[in-house]
Amino acid sequence: MPKAVIKLISTKAKDVDAIAKQIKDIVQAINVKCKGPVPLPTKVISHTTRKAPSHQGSHTYERWEMRFHKRLITIESSEQALRQIMRIPVPDTVQIEMSLS
Repeated sequence: MPKAVIKLISTKAKDVDAIAKQIKDIVQAINVKCKGPVPLPTKVISHTTRKAPSHQGSHTYERWEMRFHKRLITIESSEQALRQIMRIPVPDTVQIEMSLS
């Protein structure tokens, strides 16, 4: 049976978990087999800059960090489930990748 793999990516963990919960609820209501949400490793991008760019004053640095939280959900692809999943309102902070195999 074909499967649908849904990958959720966001900088806010709460948003990713909320969308994953909505998808899980839809799948359980339709009685379709589902695996997940599986938390994938969080990608951390860190950047260090010097506060005084002219090299004057004290040697102080600012450290910036951005985290990308990821979840993976695998479901059996049923047309009804996929149509309802497509209707979920998704915030701007969440990116969804869907692939059928």
